[in-house]
Amino acid sequence: MLALLQIVQLLLNLVWWVIMIQAVMSWLIAFNIINTQSNVVRSVWEALQRITEPLYRPIRRILPDFGTLDLSPLVVLLIMYILTNIVVPNIAQSLLAPGL
Repeated sequence: MLALLQIVQLLLNLVWWVIMIQAVMSWLIAFNIINTQSNVVRSVWEALQRITEPLYRPIRRILPDFGTLDLSPLVVLLIMYILTNIVVPNIAQSLLAPGL
């Protein structure tokens, strides 16, 4: 069971990095530092969007529309922080010390 929690922790960390890379890349695209006309940039951008869109979609349905401001990555990161730093460690602790 602890191995499963470690895998979950690893996956959460991986998704965190994917969201961070996507955020930085979106800023670079917005300020025209990198151009989506490049095949490499466009491929990476589309891959990141395909990975993160299933995470953002349920959050976007709940959040009110803020126009061009998309807060769904922030909400997903907050949820991931809670899972990574509160939920998973508490589950691991309860597995290690079931009698306490």
